[in-house]
Amino acid sequence: MLLIFITLTAAALNRAFVESSESALRDKLTSQLYALLAAAEVSNNEILMPSSELDALLGLPSSGVYAYVVNADGKTLWQSSSVLGAQLPPADILPSGSKRFNKSSLNNKNFYTFAYGINWVTETNQLALSFNIATDLASFNKQIDEYRTTLWGWLLAMAFLLLISQAAILRWGLAPLRRVGGELSKIESGHQQKIEQRYPQEIEQLTNNINQLLQQEREQKSRYRNALGDLAHSLKTPLAVLQSGLTQNKTDSTQQEQISRMNAIVEYQLQRAATAGSASSTGLLNVKNILDRMLDSLQKVYRDKAIKLDVSVNESLTFKGDEGDLMELLGNLLDNAYKWANSRIDVVAEPQGNKLCLRVMDDGPGIAPEQIANLLKRGVRADQSVAGHGIGFSIVGNIVDAYQGELVIEKSPLGGAEIRLIL
Repeated sequence: MLLIFITLTAAALNRAFVESSESALRDKLTSQLYALLAAAEVSNNEILMPSSELDALLGLPSSGVYAYVVNADGKTLWQSSSVLGAQLPPADILPSGSKRFNKSSLNNKNFYTFAYGINWVTETNQLALSFNIATDLASFNKQIDEYRTTLWGWLLAMAFLLLISQAAILRWGLAPLRRVGGELSKIESGHQQKIEQRYPQEIEQLTNNINQLLQQEREQKSRYRNALGDLAHSLKTPLAVLQSGLTQNKTDSTQQEQISRMNAIVEYQLQRAATAGSASSTGLLNVKNILDRMLDSLQKVYRDKAIKLDVSVNESLTFKGDEGDLMELLGNLLDNAYKWANSRIDVVAEPQGNKLCLRVMDDGPGIAPEQIANLLKRGVRADQSVAGHGIGFSIVGNIVDAYQGELVIEKSPLGGAEIRLIL
């Protein structure tokens, strides 16, 4: 818009200046021609003109201002000294009382010519004359070019200053929105929990509503998890009582199996529903701290196996997510590794771009390729002789899906299985 405005302004000012200059030139040529008419004398069909010729430029050869008088036949009766050595456009022959102001070209030179036709009456006869006065447009065009250069220079300078002013005003005016964007980025990355700064009234309602939404999200998630926890306790206790009673009464093993299955389904569905996933209200977690806590617990549980651990994780590695989700992932994977490992487990946690990559490797018997797809189904175990409900890998798969991640099961460099998570 500024470019269009400047172009139109320059065109309008240039047009006005050119028209004004042409008008001034026309007036000048008219006054010069009338001065020649006033000074001219006719005698015996000849034009007599005072030696001064009224204008110094008319007496200077090739000065750029030229005057000549022709009769009705086009014969030059008089010309100024400036015509000597100059090539001029043909003279205009006009009837008495006619005027003409026109632009013409000759040999790539432009001229403005003003002509005026009269009938000069003498004592003996009447003579038709056309007075012509012409000017070379070299100086006129130079003046126009200088004006255009000055005009564009000032307009561009003003445009530059205007752009700087607009940029400063926009930067100042939009600064609160940039600060809001910065705070939202911090909230998304987990460095803060809400918008903390105060803002102008135009966007204060927006920031307040965002804080309310974040608070409601946290409160709703907390109520949801508490309700699920209460449900878990209320369901597990009756199931445990039923299972205990059936064991004491030595009831049919089919009923025992069905109650165990019900217990597994309740545990799986509650864990699946409680998965938080990556939300804007989740904070940053230190991966090494959580991993150390899980390994310390499992080392105590499986101390009889004397597992050798090799852990590779950076002290500053963080993950934006729910602590319960990460602990559930690590708990399932590490517990499986401890169950199946013979003597060694390697754990690697590293960043992969803006993602977290977790690798758990053991030297156990490994997992057959045809079993990998089935392991991700709820209730399927690699070995039915090992205790468990078979929901560990399916829970891991659900949590990985909630974080738009990837779960890969393959052969470990140690000889056993390698489970790789990318969150």
